[in-house]
Amino acid sequence: MLSLLDRLKQGIQKTRAGLVNKVEDVLLGKKEIDSDLLDELEYTLITADVGVKTATDILESIRQKVDRQLVGDPSELRQLIREHLLGVLEASDRPLQMATAPPTVILMVGVNGSGKTTTTGKLAARFQAEGKSVLLAAADTFRAAAIEQLEVWGERTKTIVIRQAQGADPSAVIFDAVQAAKARKTDILLVDTAGRLHTKENLMAELEKMRRTARRVVEDAPHEVWLVLDATTGQNGLEQARKFTESAGVTGLILTKLDGTAKGGVVVAITRELNVPIRYIGVGEQAEDLLPFEPEKFISSLFES
Repeated sequence: MLSLLDRLKQGIQKTRAGLVNKVEDVLLGKKEIDSDLLDELEYTLITADVGVKTATDILESIRQKVDRQLVGDPSELRQLIREHLLGVLEASDRPLQMATAPPTVILMVGVNGSGKTTTTGKLAARFQAEGKSVLLAAADTFRAAAIEQLEVWGERTKTIVIRQAQGADPSAVIFDAVQAAKARKTDILLVDTAGRLHTKENLMAELEKMRRTARRVVEDAPHEVWLVLDATTGQNGLEQARKFTESAGVTGLILTKLDGTAKGGVVVAITRELNVPIRYIGVGEQAEDLLPFEPEKFISSLFES
């Protein structure tokens, strides 16, 4: 059985190849820090999807240090990049907003195909492994397959799924689920909502209605709104995240399919742009491949072989 750190290292190999290895290639054999080297580094960071703003910030910081003769050896630049990326991730890191009394209500949102329902099921398994009681709500009432998929996860994790018929009002499902979780004093209620395009205003308005409904039963609910993003979409994921954060009050992000992309640098771009923490990352198909995101471990796994 691989350790959590080994799974993380294995899961972000492609991002390491697309970011750190390329930075190392740029620096290899260089004797001085000149404008050509800095331009090449900037291009490498942008193509690794850390975002134009982050890349510009890093290079500006390096140029200032070079001008003040605080750094002169190209081999030192790798460490400066590492420190900057870690700083960006740590700046948005904050503890989970847990309810003072159960349940803690977590709304799962995202576009179709991001892996939202599967991630919801994996979270149920993870929270249970941590000793918490969990209830699932099938508030994606548009797709019968989504309800069935969540019920499969319910059976797999021995978790009760609150559901209604396909086509029912999602807010009615949430109302039932929050009431049930409150009555049972369940630690965590995970609400799987329908996949929606961030450009569809009516669907975004429906999310707000669901939030209001939850709040009628439990005062501070939902305590967390987690956006599930497919990491392979790279910078497109940033635009999705921006719109969802504006419309749905996103408090955390989960990046799925990180093992299948070299674009994992988008983790940095999103956290810098939106100041929203990454909560979990998916690096495989199994339930145990949904890993809690810790900035220090993530950066260490990228930069240390």
